[in-house]
Amino acid sequence: MDIRASDNTQLGRRERNKLRVKERLYTSALTLFTERGYDETSIDEIADRADVARGTFFNYFQRKEDLISAWGEERREKLGAALSSAPQQSPSAVGRLRQCMSTLGRINEEEQFQTSAMLTAWVRAGRPLIEEPYVAELFAEIVSGGRDQGELSADLQPTHVGNVLRDLYLGTLYRWCERPHGDRNVSLTEELQATLDLLLHGITAARPQDHPTD
Repeated sequence: MDIRASDNTQLGRRERNKLRVKERLYTSALTLFTERGYDETSIDEIADRADVARGTFFNYFQRKEDLISAWGEERREKLGAALSSAPQQSPSAVGRLRQCMSTLGRINEEEQFQTSAMLTAWVRAGRPLIEEPYVAELFAEIVSGGRDQGELSADLQPTHVGNVLRDLYLGTLYRWCERPHGDRNVSLTEELQATLDLLLHGITAARPQDHPTD
């Protein structure tokens, strides 16, 4: 939620001030959630950190949980912007899946303390069950293109594969966040790529009849 990224050249002073106050509330909230934890942070403390009256908070957010939704939306915007601006490393579906996993890894690694705090809040609020599976849809779109081009198996169901990839991404992210911050010898990006490899190559050992000889 960065007002600097918005095209606000046509906005009046009043509207720009409102955007600044909302940004200040949002930034203050995420800072406190990271420092103290989501459950331990009150709306009064958020307003105080943002240097506004408590009632001002409700002019922008109906409840504290709305900040979780704002964080999720910001992450979606970051992912979309990063993928759009990055040079296309490979036209293949597998290449695009790798690029997507690398981007997700980098976004989380750049804000690892905030990610840990907000992911905990996101799960406790039940958001994985009620929010649209944006990342799964993104994966499914890539898989669909790869299937149509003959790169991936023709009998794949893109939606199902997209959900599986989302589950693998979130599971890897949860485990990474659970580790002490000083005990992360392998980066999240590397773990995500290894997880993707596991899905792409499978775990079944090749049998002799799988590789017939001439």
